[in-house]
Amino acid sequence: MKKIHLICLLLCCFSQWALAQSRTVKGKVTDATTGEALPGVTVQVKGGTGGAQTDPAGNFSLTMPDGKTELLFSYMGYASLTIPATPGAMTVRLEQSNKKLDELVVIGYGTVKKRDLTGAVASIKGDEIKKVPSTNVMESVQGKVPGVDITRSSGAAGAKVNVTVRGNRSITAANGPLYIVDGVQYNSIEDINPNDIQSMEVLKDASTTAIYGSRGANGVIMVTTKRGASGKPKLNVSSYVGVSQVNGYPDMMTGPQYVALKREANRTTGRWASEADDPKIFNAFELENIKNNVWTNYADLLIHDGLQQDYQAGISGGSDKTKVYFSFDYFNEKGLFKLDELKRYTTRFNVDQTITDAIKVGVQSQITYYDQSQRRDPLNQANKFLPLTTPYDEEGNFVLFPNSGSAVNPLADEQPNAYANDTKTTRALANAYVEITPLAGLKFRSNLGVTLENTKQGIFASKASIDRGTQSTSRSQSLNSSRTFLSWENILTYNKSFGNHNLGVTGVTSLLTDNWDNRNMQGDGQLLPSQLYHALENNISGISINTDFFRTKLISFTGRLNYDYKGKYLFSFTTRSDGSSKLSPGMKWAYFPSVAGAWRVSDEAFMKNQQVISDLKLRVTYGIAGTDAVQPYSTAAVLTKIPFSWDDTNAAIAYTIGQQAGNRELKWETSTTKNIGMDFGILENRITGNIDVYDTRTKDLLLMRTLPTSTGNTSVVQNIGKTRNRGFEIGINTVNISGRDFRWTSNISYSRNNEEIVALASGADDVASGWFIGYPTRVLFDYEKLGIWQSNEADLAAKFGRKPGEIKVKDQDGNGIINIEDRVVIGSQIPKWTGGFNNDFKYKNFDLNIYIFARFGQWINSEYANKYDPQGLENSAPLNYWTPENPTNEYPQPDASRSKASTPFISTIGYKDGSFVKIRNISLGYTFSPDVLKKISLSSLRLYVTGKNLFTFSKVKDYDPERGGALSEPLTRMYVAGLNVEF
Repeated sequence: MKKIHLICLLLCCFSQWALAQSRTVKGKVTDATTGEALPGVTVQVKGGTGGAQTDPAGNFSLTMPDGKTELLFSYMGYASLTIPATPGAMTVRLEQSNKKLDELVVIGYGTVKKRDLTGAVASIKGDEIKKVPSTNVMESVQGKVPGVDITRSSGAAGAKVNVTVRGNRSITAANGPLYIVDGVQYNSIEDINPNDIQSMEVLKDASTTAIYGSRGANGVIMVTTKRGASGKPKLNVSSYVGVSQVNGYPDMMTGPQYVALKREANRTTGRWASEADDPKIFNAFELENIKNNVWTNYADLLIHDGLQQDYQAGISGGSDKTKVYFSFDYFNEKGLFKLDELKRYTTRFNVDQTITDAIKVGVQSQITYYDQSQRRDPLNQANKFLPLTTPYDEEGNFVLFPNSGSAVNPLADEQPNAYANDTKTTRALANAYVEITPLAGLKFRSNLGVTLENTKQGIFASKASIDRGTQSTSRSQSLNSSRTFLSWENILTYNKSFGNHNLGVTGVTSLLTDNWDNRNMQGDGQLLPSQLYHALENNISGISINTDFFRTKLISFTGRLNYDYKGKYLFSFTTRSDGSSKLSPGMKWAYFPSVAGAWRVSDEAFMKNQQVISDLKLRVTYGIAGTDAVQPYSTAAVLTKIPFSWDDTNAAIAYTIGQQAGNRELKWETSTTKNIGMDFGILENRITGNIDVYDTRTKDLLLMRTLPTSTGNTSVVQNIGKTRNRGFEIGINTVNISGRDFRWTSNISYSRNNEEIVALASGADDVASGWFIGYPTRVLFDYEKLGIWQSNEADLAAKFGRKPGEIKVKDQDGNGIINIEDRVVIGSQIPKWTGGFNNDFKYKNFDLNIYIFARFGQWINSEYANKYDPQGLENSAPLNYWTPENPTNEYPQPDASRSKASTPFISTIGYKDGSFVKIRNISLGYTFSPDVLKKISLSSLRLYVTGKNLFTFSKVKDYDPERGGALSEPLTRMYVAGLNVEF
């Protein structure tokens, strides 16, 4: 018994001693100004290894080791704070300050404090990107970055987006930006899971893009993915499900409307005067359907509600030396049509390992797999199909040729084994690095990145499909491609401070290789329709094989010098030399320098006594960038095999020069940019923003030029022409209201760019190609439509060879003759300006986001308006056409004697002002309080609903002009419900 008492006494003493060695510290972290709780604040034991993060209510709890007395609190956008750990519940208040100026911004081959930036760089955080559910991450930042124009290419599942930075510099060469993911070039930005993104930076001026030389001429978009963090592992799970609907689609003519059009077209020719003449213009089948009011809207049968869903899980954690981030994402989108579906599987694994104080290694990797089903656009067939038909017979059987005609039923591809277009794509990205810091301020880093891509596409069109319905056999195609992209870069940096002088030097060597090959096979007459695009050897005819191989190399040497004095006077000089295998011998190498300077005016002594301006920096940059964005082997002519026969019976093998001529003098296209900018903060940074004015002049354009047939070739790539892009950008961030329970912030972006062609090959306009000096690269060139000739203008119309009911165009030179000299530029397909207005509201646990996007000044060529068929042979858009009883000025008189193609000036009816404003996103969320979450063992839980593209305002009725005028694959609006959970 005494032994037991002794043991208990010893245990009590030991426990008291253990408690004396460590203690638990608890508290809450809030904003010193608003009192709002701050989640995610890093709390560390100063001088120790322990740490924690605050929960969504700002609370923290951690164990203090014996001998440690201070805690370090750090949070982005707030000043770090070190205070003693005290007993009881601590209350910690963090001050907002110019910490945003101390945030690190990713630039080429390094990072820099925002306050020290000398170039035009826009940064957007991952949380902002996730606000808009989208297939492509770039769609989520549409209108949020000044100077970046982003549009969706179509409404199909997995559709890509079009991105340009500060306008189009090239006319026929590529204008898209360079994408850098974790320091490595990665062309498939659509693979990136938005939940994996920590931040995105857009480099816009030459001083920031010149370090990428030839690759940075069209701007650089840098994506930094999430990393692991020391401390307790965190599991984040997010998911959403959304229903998509067509965002406006105009109807074609109903049966009665089509009948009226065809009657009117034949009344014009004198063939129809009353319903008694209907048998003259309609067949028996059509007459029966007219009598019974039977007709079909085929577009309604084809367009269905789509579905988009995403499921993501991410785990981060680690120790002081090892940090790991792992994520998995499944994304599924079903489009508006049957057979239109995308499945994407993405997994990411990032690890950073500190081996010693001087050596660090790591890997960033991602694997993406696509399983995609596509279909040939069915709406083109549906919109012209006569409505006086039905897709099924009286017994419900599918009819391939309704009305016993020659046109294939628009629903044909949806029938079993009729059509298939399936693509399987696998892309793997691996980027390994080693980082050595042998001396203080000196760092060497070597990055080795590899991207492997493999794509297999199979297409089958049976003789009962839209494409092959008028053919005697089916067609099967198998298209396979593989690509290997290798990037090896070595970066040496040195940073040193000498009193008030700060110096940074960076040197880079780079080797990029890109190899890809394509293997295409085709055959006609598949043995069994169920074999689709497999077993091509079973096809009975038309078996063909085609293969291609391409290889390119780019070698680069780069140097950058950064200097500042007292952090107020900033200077940067960059130079890069690139050698490209795509260009001609003796012209492969080019030199791209840039220089930038900045003055932090707000740090001057004369600014200290005023209270209005809290931050002010002036920037000036100048630089040259280039591009080699042409197809490999454009310097050489190629041979092509052709059928040849010496006589009528004996065939021989022969070759001829390909259609594109080689150019042995092909060199770099270069762009010179001047940029003046200002960054500012007002009223203790309640209002912050930036303004940039720029002028980019591009010369030696890599232009695909048309050649006369007498040369034996059809085209050649040459360095011809000049373009210019100049404009200004404004970005403003405001804190409108900031209280304990309510907070309202806004972000405004505005961009205006004037794009123009300055010079072309002949020194004059190239009308055949649609290029005009003084105008943007993409314009609409035609006669200017004034209206329709009216009955009281018959005599005047006759002077121009026209008559009432026909289109009236402007005689531009006033010579009384309408000819090709009267054609003018009607409008530009490039917007004059774009803008975005984002508002975030937070009231207690509720949050609301409303985002508005505008794009103004661009014109579209409306396919819907061009569907008007005055002859009445095909279905038409139900437009306001001219008749003697309806003297409109919109569309010409129907005329059965004149084909659509021969109708004078018919091409002018489709030009419309495509400007629009849309409510891009409305999202309402609710974050549960920690008290509730404790009961279910969760750290954070947010539920939300989102409406995407809810409203579009434009002059074009029932249509989203962002699509650019096409009726195929219309754009969508979406209704989403989702959740974010943290364990």
